[in-house]
Amino acid sequence: MSMVPRRVFFTKGVGTHKEELHSFELALRDAGIEKLNIVTVSSIFPPGCKVISRTQGLKMLSPGQVTFCVMSRCCSNEPRRLMAASVGCAIPMDKKVYGYLSEHHAFGQTDKFAGDYAEDLAAAMLASTLGIELDENLGWDEKKEIYRISDKIVRTTNITQSAIVKGDGRYTTVIAAAVLIL
Repeated sequence: MSMVPRRVFFTKGVGTHKEELHSFELALRDAGIEKLNIVTVSSIFPPGCKVISRTQGLKMLSPGQVTFCVMSRCCSNEPRRLMAASVGCAIPMDKKVYGYLSEHHAFGQTDKFAGDYAEDLAAAMLASTLGIELDENLGWDEKKEIYRISDKIVRTTNITQSAIVKGDGRYTTVIAAAVLIL
């Protein structure tokens, strides 16, 4: 049996509860992946892997199934704390070459900022393997243009979930995940 995933889908969720673990469970439920036995893996987007919708992906999985994913997670019970969890993705033009998935989680970042950051991380890792030289001082939009011109990176994207913790002492957990399907 090949352990190289052929499909991937992206999902996100948020959960709030007085117990930290239960808030994580509710975030998984919001993301639609609470019935799975999740194994987190590092950040390689497999060669030839196809991105599918969350709806399609969930139909391919069974309750209790051991499922690999790249997941970002952030949790707090500090009132008014802004937090975000994001997974960035960079896919190479050559489908026989692997790409990258990146996990980023932070406090005080909006969806847009955390998402761009995660996307930039994935693209920078892929660019370094493809021999694309980058000035690290360039902004994300400038880097995107260089990636586009290089004709080596076909697409970058991210999925991000942010939330602000309520002031009632309950934990809030945010997650973002790239779920890999064998």
